Amino acid sequence: MSAAITVVGLGSGNPDRLTLGIMKTLQDAATVYVRTLSHPVITTLEELDIIMESFDHVYESHDTFPEVYDNIASALIKSALAEDSGGEIVYAVPGHPMVAEATVKLLRERCPEQNITLTVLGGESFLDEAFVSLGFDPIEGFQLLDAAELRSSFIQPQLHTLIGQVYDMFTASEVKLALMDIYPDDYEVVVGHALGVEGEESIVRLPLYELDRIDGYGNLSLVYVPRSDDDALRQRTFARLHEIVGILRSPEGCPWDREQTHESIRKNLIEETYEVLETIDEDDPEHMQEELGDLLLQILLHSQMEEELGTFTVYDVIQGLNDKLIFRHPHVFGENSAKNAEDALQNWEQMKAEEKRRKGIAPEKQSVLDGVPRDLPALMKAYKLQKKASKVGFDWDDIESVFQKIEEELAELREAVNEGQSLEDQALELGDLLFAVSNAARFIKADPEEALTRTNRKFVTRFRYIEEQLKAQGKSVQDSSLQEMESLWQSAKQISSSDDGNKP
Repeated sequence: MSAAITVVGLGSGNPDRLTLGIMKTLQDAATVYVRTLSHPVITTLEELDIIMESFDHVYESHDTFPEVYDNIASALIKSALAEDSGGEIVYAVPGHPMVAEATVKLLRERCPEQNITLTVLGGESFLDEAFVSLGFDPIEGFQLLDAAELRSSFIQPQLHTLIGQVYDMFTASEVKLALMDIYPDDYEVVVGHALGVEGEESIVRLPLYELDRIDGYGNLSLVYVPRSDDDALRQRTFARLHEIVGILRSPEGCPWDREQTHESIRKNLIEETYEVLETIDEDDPEHMQEELGDLLLQILLHSQMEEELGTFTVYDVIQGLNDKLIFRHPHVFGENSAKNAEDALQNWEQMKAEEKRRKGIAPEKQSVLDGVPRDLPALMKAYKLQKKASKVGFDWDDIESVFQKIEEELAELREAVNEGQSLEDQALELGDLLFAVSNAARFIKADPEEALTRTNRKFVTRFRYIEEQLKAQGKSVQDSSLQEMESLWQSAKQISSSDDGNKP
């Protein structure tokens, strides 16, 4: 006789709901295993003299549920293959075998490999009782989620949501935190215990924030979140943002948004980027949140324009980014390793080169300087160009050599000015000097753009100090002498130096 496992569902807990076929299968079986004895139907089966062996001891000997489920599936397969089992065993699980039953999923994967015939007999699921006891029709839109793997990104407020496997208050707390990312703290949710089990059923309606403050959680507990069409509940979702931008660009949307093109809002993307940088420099998280939203809007608008042409959507953008991040981090998502940031960067560069090869681009045939954006600010671009050239050995030996180059370029600029050369020639000499200074920044591991930004900020602070002091005297910069302003400038320098010295 070939090995066989028959899986039966014990239903949601009411023994009267067991089918005659399942009862007969259990009574006729030579060997019956149950995943757990912690189920209301077990008492009835014991009264019918059905001998069962449970896997409750497995839960006690393993730390995680995946380990428990793997152990149970392995034990069942071993038993089915054993000669003394007669080749056939029955495995009983709570509810319906195909609803939230990880051990059955493992059996479905492994039994064919072992030439074991697997038969699954349905049973009443806890879903059946939930639809009746909680009073909703799943055809209106419904999702079933596992509390152990719940993420706020899974939740769709426009669907009825059942969250199973809420075993204890700790799990309920995790569920609460995930739901609070979407719903207000006082949103009404429902906790159901032992639905359909006479004398044990309990339905509690409570505000979300109290979800982990009640007792009674166990193997037959679930959380129900009623569906809602309130758009406010979707305001934290990316899908809602995509929808809003689509509406703005639609014929019924905003006339201004409809008229925009990539070219017309090109400058907006740059401006919003710099506004984000300003919030970073000012260490202003609240303002940063707002400005990051404005920057994200620009990305959505450009993507929406292409979606209207059928080229790509913002979800294609997201997929491309996800694929790139995973591919370029083999030390995180693959088998490579990275002991430090330098190793990680090396992996990144290697995978970038591999990406190009897969696209038919031979990295060795490209210029070393390729990949630096054409429209970067000049100082930033100079820094990146020098950095790329240095990787192939085109570099100064040390920073002293750079200092000599700076002095050389400064002398040439001074000569061009003193000799009255053309303004274009003077500008070219100035550019050479700035390029050399950018090299110095690289040697001291300082971003020249950031360094100059700091100096700009320092200049603004000190000059405003001059304006404030003159205003206190009833004067302005326009009617003050250079000597007066210079004196106040020196005072401002002393104040800023003192402030810097007090910083931890």
